[in-house]
Amino acid sequence: MSTNPVELQGAAFGVGFDGEPVERHVLANGRLRVAILTYGATVQRLEVADGTNVVLGLDTVEDYQNRSRYFGAIVGRFGNRIARGRFTLDGVEYQLPVNDGENSLHGGLRGFDKRVWDVEAVSPEDITLSLVSPDGEEGYPGTLRVTVRYVLDGDALRIEYRAVTDAPTVLNLTNHSYFNLAGSGDVRGHVVTMEAGHYLPVDEGKIPTGELAPVAGTPFDFTTPSRIDARLDGCYDHCFVLQGRTTVTDPGSGRSMEVTTTEPGIQFYTGHMLDGVTTPHGPFAGFCLETQRFPDAPNQPGFPSSVLRPGEEYVSTTTYRFS
Repeated sequence: MSTNPVELQGAAFGVGFDGEPVERHVLANGRLRVAILTYGATVQRLEVADGTNVVLGLDTVEDYQNRSRYFGAIVGRFGNRIARGRFTLDGVEYQLPVNDGENSLHGGLRGFDKRVWDVEAVSPEDITLSLVSPDGEEGYPGTLRVTVRYVLDGDALRIEYRAVTDAPTVLNLTNHSYFNLAGSGDVRGHVVTMEAGHYLPVDEGKIPTGELAPVAGTPFDFTTPSRIDARLDGCYDHCFVLQGRTTVTDPGSGRSMEVTTTEPGIQFYTGHMLDGVTTPHGPFAGFCLETQRFPDAPNQPGFPSSVLRPGEEYVSTTTYRFS
């Protein structure tokens, strides 16, 4: 951890795997109130204007270490899946730890969600956290320097990602918050509208086949408003090819969330694999909208590139706006 004096503004929350102190910082602007943990750069709590918390969180560092399914965390180096934990870059093959069947998921065994981030700057309405991932960590090449800035902007939470590397690498950062606009209960009655004309079909291991398939006439068509459980029993864990914004509304409370991003894809996961036993939250307790590069992009030449090279800067922005 750095010794920047601004960290003293954060409340102690526990310790990380290596005994590093974990802090909890609260941002507020009169419309939104968000609690950010330095463990995983995690959104632990997000209260909208009426005080309702609309994200799933945990109460202790130990729960985040042992009972979390990436609740609210920044995941990396590579969010989503890489087939067989293997990719080739500039003629060199890299092998990553596999932690999802035969595939690598969300950065491997100890991804960015399990690291304690440094606080670079903090104010009542924004916080910037940083992380250095050394060359070879979880099998990835290059020393990577990452910053994530959370900003409250009226009724919106904006996440700004930046990264640089000293050697060619692959990178796909996202936030893994689970949302429930009702504040509790089951999200299958939420209504989704997504400006996405295509999605990525996957195999049994949830690895994309390489096809960008039209959503028209399929259970993946959210171009007009549709309840989560209207098709496929509400069980989605798929990446959609974005053309614009995504909006989710809870009819019971009237709360809505609009998601916009600079990224080409969004992983829509409905939390159906949460079990309420190994995690404190049960099936369909929350849904995820993970803005990102496409899964398995390092192995799919037809997908937008996820390669970051020295001299380049990875820049990405996602905004969650509530009404």
